[in-house]
Amino acid sequence: MSTSCRWLATALLTVLLAACGKPAAPPATQAPAALTPPMATTQPHEVIAPHGASRNDEYYWLRDDSRSDPEVLAYLSAENSYADAVMAPHQALRDTLYNELIGRIKQDDSSVPYQYRDYWYYTRFEEGKDYPIYARKRGGLDAAEDVLLDGNAMAAGKDYFQVGDWEVSPDQNLLAWTEDAVGRRQYVLRFKNLTTGEIHSEQIAGLAADMVWANDNRSVFYIENDPATLLTTRVKKHTLGSDPATDLLVYAEADPSYYISLMRTRSERFICIVLSSTTTSEQRCTSADKPARFKPLVARQRDVEYQADHLAGRWLIRSNWQAHNFRLLQASEKALAKPEQWTDVVPHNAQVLIEDFALFDDFIAIEERSEGLSRLRIIGAQGQDYVKADDPAYTMALAINAEAGSAWLRYTYSSLATPTTTYELNVASGERRLLKQEPVLGGFDPAHYTVERLWAPAHDGARIPVSLVYRKGFVRDGTAALLQYGYGSYGASTDPRFNASVLSLLDRGMVYAIAHIRGGQEMGRSWYEHGKLLNKKNTFTDFIDVTDYLVRNQYAAADRVAAMGGSAGGLLMGAIANMAPRKYRVIVAQVPFVDVVTTMLDASIPLTTNEFDEWGNPADPTYYQYMLSYSPYDQIKRKDYPAMFVGTGLWDSQVQYFEPAKYVARLRARKTDVLPLLLRTNMQAGHGGKSGRLQRYHDTAEYQAFMLWQLGMK
Repeated sequence: MSTSCRWLATALLTVLLAACGKPAAPPATQAPAALTPPMATTQPHEVIAPHGASRNDEYYWLRDDSRSDPEVLAYLSAENSYADAVMAPHQALRDTLYNELIGRIKQDDSSVPYQYRDYWYYTRFEEGKDYPIYARKRGGLDAAEDVLLDGNAMAAGKDYFQVGDWEVSPDQNLLAWTEDAVGRRQYVLRFKNLTTGEIHSEQIAGLAADMVWANDNRSVFYIENDPATLLTTRVKKHTLGSDPATDLLVYAEADPSYYISLMRTRSERFICIVLSSTTTSEQRCTSADKPARFKPLVARQRDVEYQADHLAGRWLIRSNWQAHNFRLLQASEKALAKPEQWTDVVPHNAQVLIEDFALFDDFIAIEERSEGLSRLRIIGAQGQDYVKADDPAYTMALAINAEAGSAWLRYTYSSLATPTTTYELNVASGERRLLKQEPVLGGFDPAHYTVERLWAPAHDGARIPVSLVYRKGFVRDGTAALLQYGYGSYGASTDPRFNASVLSLLDRGMVYAIAHIRGGQEMGRSWYEHGKLLNKKNTFTDFIDVTDYLVRNQYAAADRVAAMGGSAGGLLMGAIANMAPRKYRVIVAQVPFVDVVTTMLDASIPLTTNEFDEWGNPADPTYYQYMLSYSPYDQIKRKDYPAMFVGTGLWDSQVQYFEPAKYVARLRARKTDVLPLLLRTNMQAGHGGKSGRLQRYHDTAEYQAFMLWQLGMK
């Protein structure tokens, strides 16, 4: 009998024994011996830094910017086939997980409608369909439905489809939207007459998602992307009915470290170009009635960030000018260019980070973060107050508040055991109304789960917030399996919000933990700054310290810990795999940024130049050596590694597919263990995975099945 036949016979015998009520042997956690993983060929390639340092990248040939090289595509296909074969014995578990995941979704659901002028706007889904329908009703929710866009019809026949942004003209008669049919976040701008239903003939390709209407209801401002780097470079103005080739250039950004976005102020009097680097920002605005030159509100100044909005004749400015954790200031229209004449609305507080705000006629709503948790502060004529929370670990945020004249504040609330809930609060009376809680089917009951908030000590004495959830009945005896999630980059805080996909793990006895590590802003701006540039390794050691704390306190068995992260969180996964491989039984790394030095040396790769202030510029020897010391691809050694599942998308524009492909190829060649290493490349997707709301759960079911298999769980 061949090895492959023996493996198949063993698998069938296990199934038969289980069916007969006899205990089967513990599931093997190695890939079947008969399966040989693909081994990428090596080709010497020297990567030279400007200061002369060089490295050999033997898998550099896997980079193909055209995504058409037969040899590269054959290798990716071989890895997919290998992943298929390794996961074939676990297809029943994958199917079970997928059915559980989609079984919790109310498929014919809709969003909370919001009113803007004459219409109520909302999105809805239909049973069994992947894409939203964008719709509105005039005057009230009992009126006839007016479909703006049907994502299902638009996606028909396409492997990928996404509506990036959409905006109705001020007179509500025209629609502009951007769409992507590849997954590379290069959008096409299109237009529709909402009175006649006519789709306009002109299309403008190669854009970012943002667009803004001028008040003439004929002019639209949009942002061009560089076709190679995808950097947002120029803002143009298009007039409906004209040839896009004649569109007026209104702004060009010369500094490649800045991103561009567009906004309309709350007063609808101004259109603004928002320019943001990692540490500096600038806002240029013009009249929405008669657009002319976009003038800076305040000229950019290194390490000064500001965000301004306008209502009722005054500007409100959120800024870190002389305020490390930001403060909220106000200025009259005449004094806007003179920061020394601005006055505090909310002064700086070293313990509170101000993250966002929304203006209303009678009050201001402010998003803050303190002690790792988000909260909402309301400032009105009667003073100020905070919106109350119901859980020890939660997240709270501003919802869509389309009308500045409303007396009601809409906000969302969620916790690890509370589905996303939308409330509206009457600021004057204090009355709170529940508008919607996201339905979770399949017998979900929040009373069956316990949420905890812990503080884990870091190696240097810092206190790391940890959000934790498990099913009631869990016994803290050091035997459970744990999934620990982390991100820790760009100042992006990982909030403890509800994730229905985790329920399949909790219901099987696992514990789920979010490590709020440095590199995010959970504990304020300094928390971010102590996890970036030459402090980046704090992100990785914090994650490992949280693992040690949870194991030490018997939330998990030392040999049953899984870790997961994506994008920059995938860098985290690669780093901990190198630094502490024995502390993790299995690691899931989605679209991981793992080839730090090579990518940051190449300004032609999207996102590189924008992020020198996040990672450092390896053209500087100091940053080069530091980045090299943690770059997952460069630090792979000949040693045992955890079981690993690595996912990527061929058309990913943020972390190019060749980073995880090269990483897996080198890791496969050097690792000394026999645990499975899988690379799953979605050949039709980008950074966010598959575009359909139900399709993406196939991916989730696969990596969850891989994780459960490796943890020895049913």
